[in-house]
Amino acid sequence: MTVLDQSLMTHDIVTLDNVDVQRGDFVLCQGVNATLKAGDVCHLIGENGLGKTTLLSQIAGLLPIMVGRVIYHQKNVRPVYISHQLGISGNLTVAQNLHFLLSLYGVNADCDLVNFALEQVGLYGLNDVSSMQLSAGQMRRVGLARLFVMTPDHSPFWLLDEPLTALDVDMVACIENQISEFANMGGVVLMTSHQAINIKTRVLDLARFAL
Repeated sequence: MTVLDQSLMTHDIVTLDNVDVQRGDFVLCQGVNATLKAGDVCHLIGENGLGKTTLLSQIAGLLPIMVGRVIYHQKNVRPVYISHQLGISGNLTVAQNLHFLLSLYGVNADCDLVNFALEQVGLYGLNDVSSMQLSAGQMRRVGLARLFVMTPDHSPFWLLDEPLTALDVDMVACIENQISEFANMGGVVLMTSHQAINIKTRVLDLARFAL
């Protein structure tokens, strides 16, 4: 495992500055503040309906931030966002989907890299299979496969919405190990999960900001 340079431990990656979590005109939480530093694995918690997925979508730029702002402390940060809506096209093969997801972050994946990533999530040999033929769990694993080849150089910030859902015990451990490795390299992870996260270093509780 790569050891995080201690000089990076105080390096801020992203700040949420008085962000209102809202869907349209309906405000769920108000004035969310947090600064995430290199090496953080932050568990975003809160009751169902409090806006965890909404906040991740706002940070990812998929929903507007009407009040407050997200501040990145280095240039050209584009967070990796993995959500319930996986972004997997049924019109593409497994390998084509993974190539596309990685290309969004400048990763030009060759066959060996794709094979490696798919092997990590138990999909080795399914490169040319149409994604329409996959189960929901397999499609989720295609989305997660990119985490095994991406580093903080590609993107220092991962937003993961329930990444451990519908995974078996061994795969949960595998994903957690990869998240921990990414953090140890100086990345930051903000993630939701209805199950315990053994690797978290801090917690952001939306209940503190609920109206």
